[in-house]
Amino acid sequence: METKLNTKIILVTFMIGAFFAILNETLLNIALTELMVVFDIDAPTVQWMATGFMLVMGVLMPISALLIQWFTTRQMFIGVMAVFLMGTVIAACAINFPMLLTGRMIQAVGTGLLIPVIMNALLFMYRPEVRGKVMGTFGLVIMFAPAIGPTLSGVIVDLFGWRWLFIFVIPFALFSILFAIKFLQNVGEVTRPKVDILSIVLSSIGIGGIVYGFSSAGEDPEGFSSVKILSIIFTSLLSLLFFVLRQLKLEEPLLDVRVFKYKNYSLGVSLFVLVIMAMFASEIVMPMYLQGPLGYSAKLAGLLLLPGALLNGLMSPVMGGLFDKFGPRKLMIPGTLVLVGVMIFFSNINPSMHIWSFIFVYILLMLSISAIMMPAHTNALNELPKKLYPHGTAIGNTLQPIGGALGVSIFVSIMSQGENSYLEKQSGPVTEKIMNEAMTHGVHHAYWFALALSVVAFGIALFIKKAIAPDFDKAD
Repeated sequence: METKLNTKIILVTFMIGAFFAILNETLLNIALTELMVVFDIDAPTVQWMATGFMLVMGVLMPISALLIQWFTTRQMFIGVMAVFLMGTVIAACAINFPMLLTGRMIQAVGTGLLIPVIMNALLFMYRPEVRGKVMGTFGLVIMFAPAIGPTLSGVIVDLFGWRWLFIFVIPFALFSILFAIKFLQNVGEVTRPKVDILSIVLSSIGIGGIVYGFSSAGEDPEGFSSVKILSIIFTSLLSLLFFVLRQLKLEEPLLDVRVFKYKNYSLGVSLFVLVIMAMFASEIVMPMYLQGPLGYSAKLAGLLLLPGALLNGLMSPVMGGLFDKFGPRKLMIPGTLVLVGVMIFFSNINPSMHIWSFIFVYILLMLSISAIMMPAHTNALNELPKKLYPHGTAIGNTLQPIGGALGVSIFVSIMSQGENSYLEKQSGPVTEKIMNEAMTHGVHHAYWFALALSVVAFGIALFIKKAIAPDFDKAD
């Protein structure tokens, strides 16, 4: 274990790098509308700026468990931040959409490998009884960065233009690398397990195919009834099945799926993914609705989301402390109940609603998320033995971008199909009013799905208990 001073320096190093890497998950959300105009692309195409980012992250997460055991903490952190910086520079210099998307995907490589490195290190650095507070402090980054992304994006886009969304990040990413070179120390051990290429291929096909299949459903006129889409999803699920079966047979699996034998881990990760789906989808759909039927500029739409974003980040350490003191149930059960209420409100949203009611409900959304996500994830990891830390963090972090990508894809697909079905019923000319009504109709459909997810999340929360770490004794 490191000294207290070194532990603090390591945590600060992690937070600096992670903030700007994770910020990019949602930094472009409000800029998507402008990018459609600048590059003359449609909504399903520009959606890949968000979905593709999470797709790459999801494909890389399973490999992170292997890399964490092959390279030191310093090597991993500095390396992935350098990759992230390279992607940011390419995106900032983009002259067309393919170049912009390429830079974005390279950014995702850095972000996708960074989070498991940090989460694994924190599990080794801190005892279970204080992890809630530590994870909550780190949650300032994990929750605050993507939550404030739309707000910051709106201001930057309106004042400077979309390109500055990347230029702004470059000096901070460079500073993070230099800071890590000087201060970061290694945590954990390098064991260099055997590399199983077939496992990497199977996981990449499975995870990549699932996200691609769901994302493509929004572009295909037949949606989820398309033979092509169903074939991709089926092939991906089959690949994941073979992947899981292979992991159970290997002495040194790429991802040890035996972590799901631990009940609290399974329930906690499931709850975490459901909330991720609702949150990421909301952060895509709501900015579109604010700039569409409600008629707000990108900057103002971002500012309307700011109170909820700020409170979400600031409450994360508080929720972590409450988790350490009271356990997960007293946070998750009320949190999921509030989430259900929020989704009921959003499923009835309309252009005539008072904007203050939207701000208030969005604040409730962010509060409920802070009461659920970090406690659920921390409680899940607390139940695992030390040898499974890299696998537990890798699996949990693999499911996060998958859940986010699926949430975004399904929400946008449902919203688009709802809009189209409404427009098909119109016999006269399509006016701006009818377009706004169509989008409202589509958003309602999307949030009915979110409401169903929230009800399931509440049901899961009822069965979660406080986890006890199996091999953290008094000597640790």
